[in-house]
Amino acid sequence: MEPAELTDDAFLGGRLAILQPARGFRSGLDAILAAAAVPVRPGRPSRVLDAGSGVGVIGLAIGTREASAHVTMVERDTDMAAVARRNIERNSLADRVSIVAADIAAGGRALHDPSRPEGLAPASFDHLVTNPPYFASGTGTPPSVSANAGARQMPSGSLDRWIAFLATAGKADASLTMIHRADALADVLAALAPRFGRVRILPVQPRADTPASRIVIGAVKGSRAALELRPALVLQDAEGRYLRSVDEILRCGAPLPL
Repeated sequence: MEPAELTDDAFLGGRLAILQPARGFRSGLDAILAAAAVPVRPGRPSRVLDAGSGVGVIGLAIGTREASAHVTMVERDTDMAAVARRNIERNSLADRVSIVAADIAAGGRALHDPSRPEGLAPASFDHLVTNPPYFASGTGTPPSVSANAGARQMPSGSLDRWIAFLATAGKADASLTMIHRADALADVLAALAPRFGRVRILPVQPRADTPASRIVIGAVKGSRAALELRPALVLQDAEGRYLRSVDEILRCGAPLPL
């Protein structure tokens, strides 16, 4: 059963029409930044895994931006997955974007399970992307809709299993793109360390004079290259207007290189 109340929201300057719950967790800026940072190359066919896709904003934004990318979205919540399927159809992307059900928090064993969905196999994706729940259960602002709690909160220790799922799904040199809270950096790095290298950290600041609130992470499976801290991405000017380069990402689907 889908959520009773849905809004119809425009992304990428109206190129993408997204149904999502009117209450509870709602996709927005973070999802578009994560999608923009996935290093899909124009004209080069690739398989992309969007883990914890919700209603599908990240995967659909990638599919809209690059026609050669084939995206598999994974979502455990059946209500959100049902909305995502509608979003795939209404944006005419069913030929290269699909959604399957799997428990990402089960880690790599979910991909080795013989009953896993078709097309979800170990070592089969070129690019991995995720906007995971930002808080451990019992922390952060309580979700206004209890059925939507999984989009904001995950059990303590689940981030490591979430990364293990992604690492298992990726090919030997797969790229990983993640967006998370800035104050979660230590936990993110600890989860990445056994599996991913060449970590690039892009702090995201609401304005030039404010601390970073988000981090966009890029990494490569199996790499031993050193960590890089990139210059911050500042979103708005002093008057609260998006900077031109940010507006091009949000409205025009411009990439966000890491």
